[in-house]
Amino acid sequence: MSPVPIGRSRHLFLIRDPLEDLYRTFDHVDSATDPIHIVRRFTSREDREVVGFSAASLAFGRVASVLQSIVALLAVMGPAPAAFVRQFDPARHAERMRPLVHRWIRGTDLIALLLVMQRMLSESGSIERFFVEGDDSSAEDVGPGLESFSRRAMETDFRAAYGRVPRRPGVCYFFPRPSAGSACKRLNLFLRWMVRTDAIDLGVWTAVSPSRLIVPLDTHVIRVGRCLRLTRYVSPGWRMAADITASLRAIDPADPVRYDFSICHVGMMNACGFSRAQKDSQCPLRGACRPNPPRPRTR
Repeated sequence: MSPVPIGRSRHLFLIRDPLEDLYRTFDHVDSATDPIHIVRRFTSREDREVVGFSAASLAFGRVASVLQSIVALLAVMGPAPAAFVRQFDPARHAERMRPLVHRWIRGTDLIALLLVMQRMLSESGSIERFFVEGDDSSAEDVGPGLESFSRRAMETDFRAAYGRVPRRPGVCYFFPRPSAGSACKRLNLFLRWMVRTDAIDLGVWTAVSPSRLIVPLDTHVIRVGRCLRLTRYVSPGWRMAADITASLRAIDPADPVRYDFSICHVGMMNACGFSRAQKDSQCPLRGACRPNPPRPRTR
């Protein structure tokens, strides 16, 4: 990961206090509606892993739709989701799973997702241990770990879900790879929930350092990140996610992703005026941001 340019470092020093204020504003469980609150309903470490991975996998689209889809899946899994996954039998449970739909994800894709989690629990004992088996704790970030995690997950036998497995089955969507340029938003979201500890994040895992996390890049983080000059990139992908994280790491080297929840929800509130007529009139970071994107340079 390339170092933050000197000019941007000065800017980051100036926006540190506003970001800290924003973090404190959102660091309580009632600050915003979010899928993590469904995960919080479960108390055991194993259930939080399974529910967290399921919820993060479905965290795309409108929040209301995401929450509805998570609840529908959990209704099938019952009060002990980890035990359900360990005992999961596609032949026995397919009738209740197949009608589930979340945007382009179908019930068969969710069956395949449960098969992956079942294999992780069976072979490694937990999702955390499955991740750590392919991670390099000396690496600057979790990129290599995510690469291995997704590659090994896709080695699962999916015939029980699909019959004849398509060349690119829908379950692929849950396991993107940094090497393909993906920002791996949902996987990074899951890691944030599991690794970090505060009023929002659960701190279930102990083997991965928060300093190595990468920000879960979505439309809202992109908008606010560009407005705050956290990145020099304009196209979403792993490079932008790593660049935004590098900027946040310059502010907090030990826990750069701590600002993600608050930054994301500023965007979800439509408070960010980046490239909009409203500019920064509704933004809690007013004065620290640059709502008008710079014009492209001309020769």
